[in-house]
Amino acid sequence: MYFSIDPLPKRARSLPLYKVLLCFFCVAILLVNAVSLLRNLDGLKAANTLQDRTTEVSNELQHLNLLVTDAESNLRGYFLSGSPSYLGTVQGAPARIGEQLRKLDKLLADNPSQQKNLAQLRLLVERQLRMMDDALTIYRDGGLQEILTIAGAPGEGDSDEIRLQAVIMLSEQNELLNARSAAFYDQHRHAVILGLGINAAAIIVLLLFYQAVQRSFAARARAEQALQLVNEQLESLVARRTEQLSVLSRHLIHVSEEEKSRLARELHDEMGANLTAIGMDLATVGEQLRTSRPELAAVLARARATLVDTVQLKRRIVEDLRPSLLDNLGLAAALQSYCEDYARVTRLDCDVLIDGDVDSAGPMHAIALFRIVQESLNNVAKYAQARSVIVHLAREDDVLALEVTDDGVGIAPDALARSKSHGLLGMRERALLLGGKLEVERGINGVGTCVRARIPAPAAATGAVTLMPAAPAPPMPVAEHNSLGRFAA
Repeated sequence: MYFSIDPLPKRARSLPLYKVLLCFFCVAILLVNAVSLLRNLDGLKAANTLQDRTTEVSNELQHLNLLVTDAESNLRGYFLSGSPSYLGTVQGAPARIGEQLRKLDKLLADNPSQQKNLAQLRLLVERQLRMMDDALTIYRDGGLQEILTIAGAPGEGDSDEIRLQAVIMLSEQNELLNARSAAFYDQHRHAVILGLGINAAAIIVLLLFYQAVQRSFAARARAEQALQLVNEQLESLVARRTEQLSVLSRHLIHVSEEEKSRLARELHDEMGANLTAIGMDLATVGEQLRTSRPELAAVLARARATLVDTVQLKRRIVEDLRPSLLDNLGLAAALQSYCEDYARVTRLDCDVLIDGDVDSAGPMHAIALFRIVQESLNNVAKYAQARSVIVHLAREDDVLALEVTDDGVGIAPDALARSKSHGLLGMRERALLLGGKLEVERGINGVGTCVRARIPAPAAATGAVTLMPAAPAPPMPVAEHNSLGRFAA
């Protein structure tokens, strides 16, 4: 069974349309609120500017009125005392008053009504200044009595008109300020109401968006939960299938070993007996034909030589199927013999280290460890490009520990995960079949490869570590050796 999870569609990777519209609507509301606040700020700035200008106009008008009144007062003081010190203020008054009129003209430039009032005020002030000049001339010519006779108090009526005109201008300026202030406050009130409405609308939109996002997150959480459930089911299914395959693999290994043992027994018992009988018959016939038919005797000699090779081939096949030394002499002798043959064929230095009583292991443990050593050494010969290899088997209380270490190029990190690594997988399954484990990793300092297997076994006494020399090849069965030895001579 295969499962596949399709990626999310393109539409699912973007926000829904209603969420996008809510976002844009909220942004539009905030922009309108910002524009309203800017307009309100501009209105406040204009009102403050107008208030400052009104205050400045009032100050300038008061200053102008003060200049005119001061000039009149000093002129009267000059008339009454005759002291020239009063004339400085009177003579400098036209320049200062002209400066004040120019300031007022600049301040009231954008107000036509006030410009007319200012023009009327300028006429009154200029007329008052001319009257003061005329009174000064008359005083110099005729004295104070002449002044009193001609005009009474100099410029008194015009001064009242000037003050009245200044009051009129201040009144109009204040009316303009009040009107502008009322308009500003009215605009401000509308802006506040609009801002409150905009804020309320923005809060509503944000609440709607929050609900939408909440629903989206809830849906996403449900989808993730469902996906996690599917993944857990897939992992459980994969684990069950892996366990089934592992059990099947171990069963196949067990059946394979039994079949190899059965086939080895049949080859040894039946084929060995047949080959022995054939050899004996050939030897008998050869002895009879040696004198009468020497050419036939030579043919039989070649046949006997081929038969000897066949016996050796049968022996190698039987040893590969089920090493007889495992059953006859134990695991240590079988490893010694195999490593000796391996070193002779591959021309590699192959040392065997035996630590403890490993021969007390059961037949299943012995054949599993032997096959692991066999497969490890085959891999070293094929891929490692090594010069030496060490096989170390130790008995550690209730555990059989095996290490096969070489000094070659080392194994790739992903070798166990490759689909074609049947040899490595077979070694692991043999260890798992007996409740053990197998690890394949780089050697010391990253040099070569180290295969480690630890398989539980009944407790037994352990001995010292010994470096065992390669043992001689196991002898042939007695019947085969005796019979074939006679006719092979």
